Amino acid sequence: MTAKVGFIGLGTMGYAMAANLLNKGFDVTVYNRTPSKSEELRAIGAQVAASPAEASRGRKVVITMVSNDDSIRAVYDGENGVFAGIGAGTIIVDSSTISPELARRLATDAKARGAIFLDAPVTGSKPAAEAGTLVFMVGGDAKAAQSIEPVLLAMGRKVIPMGPSGSGAVAKLAHNTIVGINTAALMEGFAIAAKGGINGESFLELVQSGGAASKAAELKGNKLLGQDYSVQFALALMLKDLRLSSVLSDQLGVPTPLLEASKSLYQAGDASGLGDLDLSAVAKVYEQWIGRTLNG
Repeated sequence: MTAKVGFIGLGTMGYAMAANLLNKGFDVTVYNRTPSKSEELRAIGAQVAASPAEASRGRKVVITMVSNDDSIRAVYDGENGVFAGIGAGTIIVDSSTISPELARRLATDAKARGAIFLDAPVTGSKPAAEAGTLVFMVGGDAKAAQSIEPVLLAMGRKVIPMGPSGSGAVAKLAHNTIVGINTAALMEGFAIAAKGGINGESFLELVQSGGAASKAAELKGNKLLGQDYSVQFALALMLKDLRLSSVLSDQLGVPTPLLEASKSLYQAGDASGLGDLDLSAVAKVYEQWIGRTLNG
């Protein structure tokens, strides 16, 4: 597929995704609020735009990857936004984690312009973005999603249709609720073990060998042992996602006691100044509570 691609948002995830597209031969125009990231990609073949509208103009596929609902509105709306640059037939893919309501509104606005909007958030943090092994969960026109699979699979390993517009956003919030709870559970177990005098390496070996084995243990266990909280997925972003999930669960009438408890834990971490660290830094909250490190 030789479609021209616009890519907007070059943060922790977006930079790696855009780089994979370039490395696999796609014609990519990028835009980022911080120009230095765009310039790094120019060095490997990207064209650099001065606005989201410019990055979208003349592109068959436009991908956005930014942090929250407010950032998405800033990127899409206004005279320099995505909607000002797209043409009829453009397929817009938003891989951010946003509210389902906003995803549905963007789909309606895109349709009015003869374009198609897909809410297609991803699972897999920075390592998966760099390796090109993300999984896309897609809400919206399934045929449109299928038509751009070569673009998506240049950044990931699987594309899963979820249903109509907004379904990708719902799936991502449900998914990240599990991720947030699992990571919190891992740290709570480590807190009990550490306070009881158990060596951290031995405890992680046990966790990974038994019924407590999980993706959280696989991805975050060694980070905890090494006290390495460099960002794969920021604690502040996990808190944002849990807040969105809490609103959604209230709207759906779904009781979520584990979600609410975990959200409070990440709020404590954010209030302690840990928001810019990896979500595994929630371990530091437990360390404050028990008066010792969790790595034994």
